[in-house]
Amino acid sequence: MEDQFYTIDKIAEILGMHHKTIRKFITEGKLAASKVGKQWRISEHDLSIFMEKNNANTSDKKINEESNIDFVTNGEVKDNVQQRINVSTVVDINDIDKEEYFRISNTLIAVMNCKDSKMGKSTINMKYDEKVSRLRVLLWGNISFIEEMLSTISMLVERNNLSDHKKADYKESE
Repeated sequence: MEDQFYTIDKIAEILGMHHKTIRKFITEGKLAASKVGKQWRISEHDLSIFMEKNNANTSDKKINEESNIDFVTNGEVKDNVQQRINVSTVVDINDIDKEEYFRISNTLIAVMNCKDSKMGKSTINMKYDEKVSRLRVLLWGNISFIEEMLSTISMLVERNNLSDHKKADYKESE
């Protein structure tokens, strides 16, 4: 099966970064890429490796001026245990205010801190874009980790939707 290749612009869109940042990662050798004509192409495999290395160098969460949160598990999985399947996924949560962003991101980080060590060296990266009220969550890990995190995200978002409906019903009854 052939690897899928992405343009710099597509990688920037996927990661929620500026295309110049992606070019910088390529120039610095942090992100492997191949030159096709005059343009760079990044393979799906190289993107996964980049995401793993990028998060593996982060031992705790960090919040920068763009409201990014990077987090990685402590990696207490024995080296002789190989994960056969790893999955990466991007979850966009739209129409989210900053307060809800903090609630969801703090909860997801708490889940990462408490998770079972059998889930391996799983990673999560979150970016909140206040201009468009969107939280983008990038997950990488084994299937059990992805299932648990998607379930948690679904529960958190549904809970917020229910409380929004209750608030609206309460205001209507006044």
